[in-house]
Amino acid sequence: MQRLRRYFVAGLLVWLPIVATYWIISFAIRLIDRTLLLLPPQYRPLELIGFEIPGLGVILTVVLIIVTGLIVANFFGRKLVTLWESLLSRIPLVRTVYGSVKQITASLFADTSQSFREVVLVEYPRRGLWMLAFVTGDTPTKFQEIVGLDLINIYVPTTPNPTSGFYIMVEPSEVKRLNIPVDIGLKMILSAGVMNPLDEKNADDSKEIEKLSEEQVTKE
Repeated sequence: MQRLRRYFVAGLLVWLPIVATYWIISFAIRLIDRTLLLLPPQYRPLELIGFEIPGLGVILTVVLIIVTGLIVANFFGRKLVTLWESLLSRIPLVRTVYGSVKQITASLFADTSQSFREVVLVEYPRRGLWMLAFVTGDTPTKFQEIVGLDLINIYVPTTPNPTSGFYIMVEPSEVKRLNIPVDIGLKMILSAGVMNPLDEKNADDSKEIEKLSEEQVTKE
């Protein structure tokens, strides 16, 4: 029974990631393919060729984004965007949501942004408990003047869903800088600490060094 259980777990570890990946990608493609509904009915693939092509909506979305980028990259396009944002800013609820989403998007994708590019440890929610967090930027000067301290913004994500969490302002001395890539920090959060990419990386590095040493000995 123990051997069967071991075989079952080994097989599960192979198939579960494959099935989960297939399901997530299929769901995303089906969701994005709904952009084809923006086309007039007579120009949709089902009407033109008699059957649907999975993923065609993804191509249409990418092309639409690129064309939009080409338009807004020139003077005339920027004027249109400014006019559009001026119109949205007059609608109370819409301007709040639109402004927040735009600021977050610009912060994440801007080349000069330092958001989510540094992983730190912080004692939260009390002393003696350490959590992984991400530095998201400098705290506004006005806030620092009010408390009389130099502060930085950090985001403390929850496990296993890092899209929810807590935004807190702390002194730089209150965090421990880890000097590890953000993706490693995210892997540890998503797995609730089950995965340890740091040890896996160290093991891979050790194997590589050992392999190089053996090759060197063979040459000698």
